[in-house]
Amino acid sequence: MAGSPPHRIDVLTLFPAIFDGFLSQSIIRRAIVKGLVAIERWDIRSWALGKHKPVDDRPFGGGPGMVLMAPPVVTAVEAVRAMAQPAGRLIALSPQGRRLDQPWVAQLAREPRLILLCGRYEGFDERIIEILQPELLSVGDFILSGGEVAAMVVLDSVVRLIPGVLGDAQSAVDESFGPDGGLEYPQYTRPRVYRGRAVPEVLLSGDHAAIARWRRAHRR
Repeated sequence: MAGSPPHRIDVLTLFPAIFDGFLSQSIIRRAIVKGLVAIERWDIRSWALGKHKPVDDRPFGGGPGMVLMAPPVVTAVEAVRAMAQPAGRLIALSPQGRRLDQPWVAQLAREPRLILLCGRYEGFDERIIEILQPELLSVGDFILSGGEVAAMVVLDSVVRLIPGVLGDAQSAVDESFGPDGGLEYPQYTRPRVYRGRAVPEVLLSGDHAAIARWRRAHRR
């Protein structure tokens, strides 16, 4: 569609309001305002049926907690995918998924469209995974109340790599976990001396080659 942002990310969740503050601040907001990315939120419950629009139920075989039902989730994802082209790369946030790392973030940032599916409760009815065939993504070996916080991690890490989002294009290259695999070097700003601790002289020298060598040597 003419005039559409070059990148689109759709987030399917039971709690779209959780993203209100996150999407209205800092780098994410600037990227949206500049027209570099469109981020749409969708309430899965909108596709649930019946008077009370249930989205979860007790697991067959017994056990604690509730499980996200297949019909509303599958219908929601299929409907959202059909709203725009391309259909998008579908990512389900799940502790069973592959752990996110910077190379994967860089790969996702090149996608014209991502669809993030947030889990809740005790997880997804397995038929959701079988039918939709999403990639499963985890942000670490710990438990969250739902996939929304994990989705924010994906949004923040991906959007900052979209060309034009950061004011200095080199920032994304120099950051921790960049192409050279190292973590970031120590950074200093004014004042030059604070509580007896001075900025290393090489950083004040104006010798760019020496500064580059120092930074490479001090990556953590």
